[in-house]
Amino acid sequence: MSVVILRIIYFSYVCSVMSYGIIFWGNSHHSNSIFKIQKRIIRIITNAGSHDSCCQLFRQLQILSLPSRYIFSLLVFVNKNRDLFQSNSEIHYLNTRFDYNLRLPSTNLTLVQKGVLYSGRKIYNQLPSNIKVLLNDAKRFKSTLKSYIIDHIFYSLDEFYQSASQWSWFFVFYLSIW
Repeated sequence: MSVVILRIIYFSYVCSVMSYGIIFWGNSHHSNSIFKIQKRIIRIITNAGSHDSCCQLFRQLQILSLPSRYIFSLLVFVNKNRDLFQSNSEIHYLNTRFDYNLRLPSTNLTLVQKGVLYSGRKIYNQLPSNIKVLLNDAKRFKSTLKSYIIDHIFYSLDEFYQSASQWSWFFVFYLSIW
């Protein structure tokens, strides 16, 4: 079969099952085994070796890895349910660089921190500013977010947080030089 046909089969069988309810189970410890199965399927589609890296294969096929799919689905949930979240600009009326960030409630409970509402806020706050400003335009937000995530295929949430902090430090450094 051609790669195009295998990609269509992937989206119809694997992606649909994998994406169902991912915002609830995407950060559990069981997701690692599902991610390994997904990488095995990607290697089969592209006829790659068992020890080849899948990062470039995900980009080539325009397929989101499981952690990337979790991030994408969670941020689409935040976008659709904007009324559940309060931004910093709604709390105070001072112009700050964190105006578009969503307010994180203070909690020490891991159960709450791994929940959909808290994780959604935390991941949203790590997005680049050019995506955050599109929150009111659902179509552009979703398409810009998807292209950003495909450009930066993530293998874990920690990798997402690290890449986001690198961009913010670069941005602060660039502004200080400017």
